[in-house]
Amino acid sequence: MKKILTIAMVCAGLMSFTACNDFLDEEPKSTLTNVGYYQTEAQALANVNYLYRTGAIDKMASAPSAYIGSFTSVNQMLTGYFSNSYEGQEQVCKYARELTRQNFTMRIAGTVDGAWDDIYKAINVANAAIKHIPEIPMSDATKSQLIAEAKFFRAFNYFFLVKTFGGVPLFTEPYESADNMELERSTAEAVYAQIESDLKDALSLPAVKYQDNGHRISKFVVAMTLSSVYMQEGKYAEAAEMAKIVINSPHKLTTNDGMGMNSAFNKLRTQDDIDEVVYSREYDATVSNSSWFPTYAFNGTATAVFLTYSIFERVFGPTNQFLNVYATNDLRIQPNQFFHWEYTNPNTGVQWKSEDAAGCWYYYDEEALLNTGIGTKDFNVYRYAEALLNGAEAIAQSSGVTVEAAGYLAQVQARSNMEGKTVAQLTSELQSLSKEAFIQACWTERLREFPLEYKMWDDCVRTKKFPVISKTEKGKVQYVDLVGATNGSGATFKATDLVWPISVNEIQRNPSLEQNEGYSRQ
Repeated sequence: MKKILTIAMVCAGLMSFTACNDFLDEEPKSTLTNVGYYQTEAQALANVNYLYRTGAIDKMASAPSAYIGSFTSVNQMLTGYFSNSYEGQEQVCKYARELTRQNFTMRIAGTVDGAWDDIYKAINVANAAIKHIPEIPMSDATKSQLIAEAKFFRAFNYFFLVKTFGGVPLFTEPYESADNMELERSTAEAVYAQIESDLKDALSLPAVKYQDNGHRISKFVVAMTLSSVYMQEGKYAEAAEMAKIVINSPHKLTTNDGMGMNSAFNKLRTQDDIDEVVYSREYDATVSNSSWFPTYAFNGTATAVFLTYSIFERVFGPTNQFLNVYATNDLRIQPNQFFHWEYTNPNTGVQWKSEDAAGCWYYYDEEALLNTGIGTKDFNVYRYAEALLNGAEAIAQSSGVTVEAAGYLAQVQARSNMEGKTVAQLTSELQSLSKEAFIQACWTERLREFPLEYKMWDDCVRTKKFPVISKTEKGKVQYVDLVGATNGSGATFKATDLVWPISVNEIQRNPSLEQNEGYSRQ
């Protein structure tokens, strides 16, 4: 697979202190410089390339250890429908699931620090690129492309921050001096305004698939992201417009060639660069492998089944109650689609079986676990299915249940329907629903389609509703107000649960920061 160029280890946006040959000529320590950077096209390209693998994208789509998943996977544990078997060690997962983060602000500071620091580092790189690339000798076309990509990543990183913390410090100039480094928090509205502005500018990027653009950000990636931004803001007419840019693009749903290993979901699991994938975090064997992701497919009893990894556990696994979100005729709940309960190593015949807790088949990487010990499967950030669901809900929210909206939802439902219902049949059925029922059908389909891509908590915060999944009746979901609802672990949501705390460490570094309500400053 073609991968983005190797990243420069030193980035211009991370301004370093200038070294001097003679200490008598040393520059003041309060001065930060970018001497030696942003002078050539190659430097500009290397630094923009750095943005493809750091910041928010890494916090969303990484498997940093054998004991805790990505920051976004921890976020989804707030629902109580997913758990981590290492909670005694990785207590941030326990505090999230039990909704007790307010009591342990200092203990989770390290986890929050990691997200905050890396994302702001990426934002500073993007700011420097946007400021200095216009000064570098290169073609106007290349300048425009690199600046648009940098604006995309600045927006992408701020989007992650504002969803996670609410209003955050907003700066669009690179730090080239030690002045004015203790910024106050901007409002969430101001942050969203900057995100929208950057993404609108980035829509100038080529209207080609990400895969056909050298794995560089394209117009369709930008439109997909902007649609998600508008959905989160409740700007549904605008969200529909952006979703339709992707829906009408060369991207398309992956089709089933059978209901087993040749299903669409197994293709999404095993294949990179397929048309359904709008944007992915790329992994390969040399530049950046997927680390512990393949081990998240099993629990601890699988250790004896494989020789390439020594640790397996349910770092991120669904509860049985969550699995009831699927009706019995839904392909996605069948074994070896999204989830699985038993496995036989084809090389040794050794078996793994889980009587109760499901493993996440979607993360299984045969080559990594059976041979190399190196995961290379890309993580899918945005898929065409999400464009369809964004479009369906956004149209219904803004214009009612139209044929167009019903058709978009029907396409996603038809792919997973095991009774042979066609898109036309499902479209007709969906058109008979009330506006509220249709919108909730869109929400439920998102629960079923993206459980392992960490979309659920964002949807809860966006809709201010919590999905109460039946413990006894498969496929039945009811929606209640988020604040005051009981999560899957029996904890009750408070208004303060909707955001993470600002790190206590960061507040100590920057006393101008105000802490989120309910959390401690120290």
